[in-house]
Amino acid sequence: MRRTGQVVLLTGLLSVCAVTAASAPQHDKQPDPKAIIVPFELLSTGHMAVQVKVNGKGPYRLIFDTGAPPNLVNNKLAAEAGILKKDPKMANPGVGLFGLAGAKTIDTLEVGQAKLDKVPVMVMDHPTVTAAAKALGPIDGIIGFPFFARYATTIDYHKKELTLVPNGYVPSDTMQMLMDKLMKGQRGKPEPRVVAPAGLWGITVTKAANDEEAGVTIDHVLPNSPAAEGGLKAGDRLLTVDGRWTDSVNDTYLAASVVKPGRAVEVVVLRDGQEVKLTVKPAKGF
Repeated sequence: MRRTGQVVLLTGLLSVCAVTAASAPQHDKQPDPKAIIVPFELLSTGHMAVQVKVNGKGPYRLIFDTGAPPNLVNNKLAAEAGILKKDPKMANPGVGLFGLAGAKTIDTLEVGQAKLDKVPVMVMDHPTVTAAAKALGPIDGIIGFPFFARYATTIDYHKKELTLVPNGYVPSDTMQMLMDKLMKGQRGKPEPRVVAPAGLWGITVTKAANDEEAGVTIDHVLPNSPAAEGGLKAGDRLLTVDGRWTDSVNDTYLAASVVKPGRAVEVVVLRDGQEVKLTVKPAKGF
């Protein structure tokens, strides 16, 4: 099923590697007075979820992931916690692919009794986090390197507790470092590139802001176009293009763009409640 396939993707993004895993309580050792105990929820996927407050709002349920370079929150949390400035002209403050609003700053981040100020965060509706939330209940983001790098961390799976001891380390902003590298690569006069024409399909697709179902709706099919010849119809719910999901308008254009003109590919649509497999061969562009 589609949902099962989405959950499998968790192993790529949410790779959890404990700094120290305590297999059993150690009664003969005095606790560090600076230690902070944070309970966590062990999800069916094997990942840990913690309750956090962002700018005093919450609590929110986030994945604690020691393999994630940035902290990440979705647009819903970012709007509620005031990370994004509200613009009455925009229904959704996120722009670009997956509602990417970019690198922002959390004024205060609280994980249990651990409280940090001015924490960098990436705001976007990451498809893997969205898939996890659909399968496992509300998940609004990821706690990653900018938080956990500040602590020596012990994970007790028996008690389902994290023990955090401040280590004095203040990590660099990993996302800013990445952006700096990208900008350096763009300095100077860029060399010309030859761009091959994209394939022509002959459809337009739409999706409402409150539409959370899989796929997008085919709004219009041009007569005599490759889409029309392949059997696509206005009103069809487009689910996949050549095995790639089309759960948003951006997803659809990305999936279509990687299909070479003249190559026939399978397209799956939902029509009258039934999945229908069709074949479309996009024409050469101009």
